[in-house]
Amino acid sequence: MKSLILGLALSGSAALSLAAQGTPSPRLEGRVPPDVVRAVTAIVDSASHAGLPVELLLRKALEGGAKGIPNDRIIGAVRVVSGQLAAAAKALDGPAPKAEPEAIEAGAFAINAGLSPDQVHSVAQAARASNSQAGALRTAGTLVAIGVPPGRAVALVEGRIRAGGSAADVLQLPQQVQSAVGRGATPAQAAEGLGKGAGQGPPAGHPDLPPKAQGKPRRP
Repeated sequence: MKSLILGLALSGSAALSLAAQGTPSPRLEGRVPPDVVRAVTAIVDSASHAGLPVELLLRKALEGGAKGIPNDRIIGAVRVVSGQLAAAAKALDGPAPKAEPEAIEAGAFAINAGLSPDQVHSVAQAARASNSQAGALRTAGTLVAIGVPPGRAVALVEGRIRAGGSAADVLQLPQQVQSAVGRGATPAQAAEGLGKGAGQGPPAGHPDLPPKAQGKPRRP
């Protein structure tokens, strides 16, 4: 399973200010090698000037340092996350990022999980009216991470939103898929079964399994 970046919170203006000044974050010094501090500071500085949230970049570097990962791999991983943040911001708002940092981070998570920028844009647009872009993007990314094909994950999230599901209803989708998987469905079948009920709104309990997962009916 791809490494997830779900659940990482922003540290606030302090990290942004340090990045904008080109000053190595005290959080990195002594915890990663000097070469990594310099390289990551440059990446963070560039991301900050582009209006991107930078906490994920610092966390990625610290994670690599704690695990003893080679310097070039830490720096490469931070660059990848920076690119995902930039792609998510563009998908949400175009060249000049104006989206909320939480939504940008959620979009980067979704891209990391396997969604395309166009799919991120589609989910974000569907969730815009309900002000739940971050939650919808996290849900779509999580669905892909647990095995639902990206297109079906997007269709399921957007279908639940169109059916009038609340932000909480959308967030429950991965759990509902996993419940159906536990009863014999594949992730794709589970998502398909949930999607078929989208027109009737969120199910009250666990969704019925698709026919393929139910097996042959017994003869009387």
